Amino acid sequence: MRIVLDTNVLVSGLLRPHGPPGRILDSVVSGAVGLLVDDRILREHAEVLARPRFGFDREVVLQLVELLAEGADHVDASGTAVEIPDPDDAPFLEVAIAGGADALVTGNARHFKTRDRRGGVQILEPAAFVAALGARGNA
Repeated sequence: MRIVLDTNVLVSGLLRPHGPPGRILDSVVSGAVGLLVDDRILREHAEVLARPRFGFDREVVLQLVELLAEGADHVDASGTAVEIPDPDDAPFLEVAIAGGADALVTGNARHFKTRDRRGGVQILEPAAFVAALGARGNA
């Protein structure tokens, strides 16, 4: 299974490692779930995780983003422009479409409403994704 991971799920996984976002992050880090990224997504992950309000150690953030980058499939999403309510979220859906992701996992599914049915990509909140993983025997 290959996914695109919205930054809000990554943050939640670090803040609450025993909840669904934490289980998803564990599955990605262990390689049980494949991750799709591009430079825009990795840059956002690094920028958001470095925000002082979260209190994450800067070195740990850099190591995590590097680990995710090394284990991920890098996707060229150029030419996959989508229209969604928040243009800052577009890279996540563009990479999911271009990379043929099984799902885009986000805590804000409503941000990904589109007229084109999200390019065929399933948009799942963390709990729904963990349930789907469990049904496949990957959780």
